[in-house]
Amino acid sequence: MIKKEFKAIIFDMDGVIVDSMPYHFLAWYEALRPWGVRVSCMDVYLKEGERWDKTLTSLLNDERIQPSKATLKKIFLVRQKIFKKYFKRFIFKGAKGFLQCLKRKGYLLGLVTGTPENEINKILPGGIKNLFDIIIPGNDVKHGKPHPEPYLKACSGLRLKPSECAVIENAPLGIKSAKAAGMFCIALTTSLPAPYLKGADRVAGSLEEITGIIEGTCRL
Repeated sequence: MIKKEFKAIIFDMDGVIVDSMPYHFLAWYEALRPWGVRVSCMDVYLKEGERWDKTLTSLLNDERIQPSKATLKKIFLVRQKIFKKYFKRFIFKGAKGFLQCLKRKGYLLGLVTGTPENEINKILPGGIKNLFDIIIPGNDVKHGKPHPEPYLKACSGLRLKPSECAVIENAPLGIKSAKAAGMFCIALTTSLPAPYLKGADRVAGSLEEITGIIEGTCRL
């Protein structure tokens, strides 16, 4: 158990608060299929946390397609329509209560996601979104994950040092971002198995297990 007292806990959104990764995969799969690009679940999950334009460019480049900015936007808008059509909101068990308890204990809460701001409002219920002291969406940074900018920006907004913040992630790029920012990182195996998350300081199966990692957090 980590006995260090953190002042803030910063969360990724997809795969940590909301069980949305299967829908993100479906949206990418369907949007790219007309272009002759067949993505796998792992293709999408391993890129989770990136800015959408970087992910899309990479997936197209893998098939030797060099897209224009207009093409990227066109495909992304199709992807968003597909996501909206199929998405069913599933908040991970105990997530809201866990966040509420952390607030009562005096923790500052942050949310750092590669998802654009306008999409966060559709994915995250207001009752959960309003619990965060700061939210850094994908369109609010120049360099997305795995660059440290997103987490450093959250830290700066909370007026804390990186060493005073713990991060809850679920993907390799998010882990790299948090560690490059100098933060303690716990990875959840909600999307990928533990071997893919070995860059984190600790790996947990769910939010419920965080209590056994950071002293003073909440029991679900």
